[in-house]
Amino acid sequence: MKPLKLKRLIMENNKSHATNLSLGGPFQGNCMPINQYFSKNQPNRGSSSSEKRSSLLPLWESKNAADGFSIVSHNVLLDGATTILNLNSFFECETGNYHTFCPISCVAWLYQKIEDSFFLVIGTKTCGYFLQNALGVMIFAEPRYAMAELEESDISAQLNDYKELKRLCLQIKQDRNPSVIVWIGTCTTEIIKMDLEGMAPRLETEIGIPIVVARANGLDYAFTQGEDTVLSAMALASLKKDVPFLVGNTGLTNNQLLLEKSTSSVNGTDGKELLKKSLVLFGSVPSTVTTQLTLELKKEGINVSGWLPSANYKDLPTFNKDTLVCGINPFLSRTATTLMRRSKCTLICAPFPIGPDGTRVWIEKICGAFGINPSLNPITGNTNLYDREQKIFNGLEDYLKLLRGKSVFFMGDNLLEISLARFLTRCGMIVYEIGIPYLDKRFQAAELALLEQTCKEMNVPMPRIVEKPDNYYQIRRIRELKPDLTITGMAHANPLEARGITTKWSVEFTFAQIHGFTNTREILELVTQPLRRNLMSNQSVNAIS
Repeated sequence: MKPLKLKRLIMENNKSHATNLSLGGPFQGNCMPINQYFSKNQPNRGSSSSEKRSSLLPLWESKNAADGFSIVSHNVLLDGATTILNLNSFFECETGNYHTFCPISCVAWLYQKIEDSFFLVIGTKTCGYFLQNALGVMIFAEPRYAMAELEESDISAQLNDYKELKRLCLQIKQDRNPSVIVWIGTCTTEIIKMDLEGMAPRLETEIGIPIVVARANGLDYAFTQGEDTVLSAMALASLKKDVPFLVGNTGLTNNQLLLEKSTSSVNGTDGKELLKKSLVLFGSVPSTVTTQLTLELKKEGINVSGWLPSANYKDLPTFNKDTLVCGINPFLSRTATTLMRRSKCTLICAPFPIGPDGTRVWIEKICGAFGINPSLNPITGNTNLYDREQKIFNGLEDYLKLLRGKSVFFMGDNLLEISLARFLTRCGMIVYEIGIPYLDKRFQAAELALLEQTCKEMNVPMPRIVEKPDNYYQIRRIRELKPDLTITGMAHANPLEARGITTKWSVEFTFAQIHGFTNTREILELVTQPLRRNLMSNQSVNAIS
């Protein structure tokens, strides 16, 4: 029997195609009529408390492990809490099977984001086949990730896992010399109970390279939660203050360096008081997006002290009770919990910077957490953020003309559904249903409140939100509602297209740059692409006839 071996993933530069799978049932059956469908979910427009919405939603912090999220008392307003409770009438849970990528696919973008890292996926041949097909790169690229392939002798405990992993890590150190090695656990390591967390501290001491253990296995609800697992593990690694690679050659932490900077005045606030608080943003996005969001906050007088993950592992930010953290992706609830419970950070509850409306509110919430008022435009009397949002929407009129009055149905795949539905509602679309594999109502409370507010402003019904949707019943609802666009996973796209339903792959929104003010056109380009294709097809048919 062969020992545990390091298998490099040599890819071919090919494109994967969706498989034409069966949907598990006939495409027929009756469904709730559309008038009953919306009357059931019609929001209560007569409530005065929901109309008087606060511009600053509460901050969350953790009291103990049993409580999970708890609300900071001095930042809570009754109308904000009431809004969250009222939203419960729009939620349903079908407990259906979910169809998504494996969370180990997070290696695809994290190894590019953390430039001095090496990702070692510990799993079976199935994991290797998935990575070979999903993460296609050029043969000569030599990506900074590899597969530690478990064989029968490893699973039957005939070999010493520690010795084998040590040999592989020494080989990685000799070949690539990374600043950090990230072990990605899989379903197999969970089943055979490999003690990766127990082996990592001892091994990193022997080889002199930090090792981060992340169990990004298929037990999660969505493939994007693999990133959540890795960032949560890195947040725990930042607590090792005695490890020299976290503080660099200066011997000082990031917060100590921040406090030594010269004090300055921002909007009339004492600089010394502001320097006591630092802001760290968490979520993996390309460097261009991080620069854009950092500059947007700098315009309002807020300096970002760090990002999780950072481009280099040695620049990993440190966290303490004076650190304010804010997420940029809705699937990072585990990371938020870790930062609050273990690092005692304060989480800024804000919508996510997807679309100009979400980006504006996201910046406003961060400004409110620091006690800073957004800058005003002396000509219009509005905030510069509001004018920026309106200017962007005015420049997108060519897309908005195509979207107004159109309907969209989210089947659920990557946990970005709530944010995308809110933005598309703002663009004039009608969202029939938001299917989502998993919904953390506490972490997405601000996003849900903004969705409800947007629906009221656009005078459209609050969409139905279905957690863990059943695909069979979803297809029946799609057949009854006949949406203009269905955003779904790759497994269902081809079968739905064969039945005359216009679809868009949800995975494309995961890999596209959709955050911030400047990337709004990218979202609309993805959404309108199938609609424009249908329009051109109809025009060609009419011309021929």
